[in-house]
Amino acid sequence: MREFLVEITTTVPEGTSQEEVDRRRAAEAVRARELAAAGNLARLWRPVGELRSIGVWRAADEAELHEKVLGTLPLRPWMTLTVTPLEPHPNDPGPARA
Repeated sequence: MREFLVEITTTVPEGTSQEEVDRRRAAEAVRARELAAAGNLARLWRPVGELRSIGVWRAADEAELHEKVLGTLPLRPWMTLTVTPLEPHPNDPGPARA
């Protein structure tokens, strides 16, 4: 699978009920756990003081990432995405070793 850096900004549409927001956020948490278990969501961060997320996501290609991974998120209709394909750097120290 390829890796992608994905920056996500979620904007709740004006006039959306708090019940709908709460329902979608709860469903989003469930879906994120499922995608992590499937290996599609590797890491996820929230910059301090900001209402956006930055994550490392995995998919076979960018089309699959949009259609079968990010497109399945309950909050996706409210999201603005910036997707950057990643490749290994020759100086990457790799995962920490014991």
